[in-house]
Amino acid sequence: MSNINYDELMQPVIAFLGCETPKAWLDVAVENLEILMQDHANCEKKAASTAMNLMFRYSYFVDLQVKLAQLVREEMLHYEQVLELMNKRGQAWQNLSAGRYAGGLRKEIRTFEPEALIDVLVIGAFVEARSCERFYALASRVDDELARYYRYLLKSESRHFEDYLALAMDVATTAKLKNPQEDIQSRIDHIRNVEKQLILTPDDTFRFHSGVPAQAA
Repeated sequence: MSNINYDELMQPVIAFLGCETPKAWLDVAVENLEILMQDHANCEKKAASTAMNLMFRYSYFVDLQVKLAQLVREEMLHYEQVLELMNKRGQAWQNLSAGRYAGGLRKEIRTFEPEALIDVLVIGAFVEARSCERFYALASRVDDELARYYRYLLKSESRHFEDYLALAMDVATTAKLKNPQEDIQSRIDHIRNVEKQLILTPDDTFRFHSGVPAQAA
């Protein structure tokens, strides 16, 4: 048996986020596990793709290369695992349109460097933290097989958001911003509020990172 204290593990994640997942979303999620799993697979693949794109675009940040290479490997492993789990459960692959979440966050990215990269990394931290918080919230409400997998993911996912924040600080320091810590904290505060609104307001499309299902709002 695992001796991991999941409540303790999740404390920094929940403290970082501006809110916890509403019960209304969880109620709909447990009735739509196939959509949830398909979109989870999509999210893992997108996370790996985003990290890979950053490696190519910002190749001059050496520390970024190493951390993102590790992240790509983990995200692709998780993608493969979700696909295997779907196959085991007899779930066929289906195309899903993207929800509003990622696009809503990307609108906040500044248009000049290195601030744009810093914003991308801070947003990455929120995406990872929200994913982790949702795995944690779902684990007590889904079947045993899925619950075990979600709890397995918590250890790595709870670390990813901190990795992104550390990278943002590294970039800000390397670029010699005047007040790197203040800049990053101000972006965290701003993006936290945007993310909170995306999670707590009515959303017409149910996805892994969607807001309150419109029919329940």
